[in-house]
Amino acid sequence: MSQGPVSRWSDAAPYTDAFGRVVLGEREPMAFRDRPDNRIHTVLPGDTLAALAGEYFAPLPRACGYWWAIAEYQPEPIVDPTKPLAVGRVLVVPSLEALAAFLQGAA
Repeated sequence: MSQGPVSRWSDAAPYTDAFGRVVLGEREPMAFRDRPDNRIHTVLPGDTLAALAGEYFAPLPRACGYWWAIAEYQPEPIVDPTKPLAVGRVLVVPSLEALAAFLQGAA
């Protein structure tokens, strides 16, 4: 990775809402792709999306903040990240390269 990841909201177009606030619009989610560098993780007791992101994306600053990448990347995305992960669930974790490509708009 030559550059560090940028915001996942980089390509979201801003607009002014009914209250005059400038807010960000829709953005593309990091959708699942069958890639040879995907990693597989079977959920263990106590696993959380943030902890898994911290483990798998450890070289990145504030790696646990990329929990959303794991949630969105599932073949069936995790739509409520506040719910505990089911023990035994198999998660597909994108590689650092896939995450960086997504953040830089190349995915």
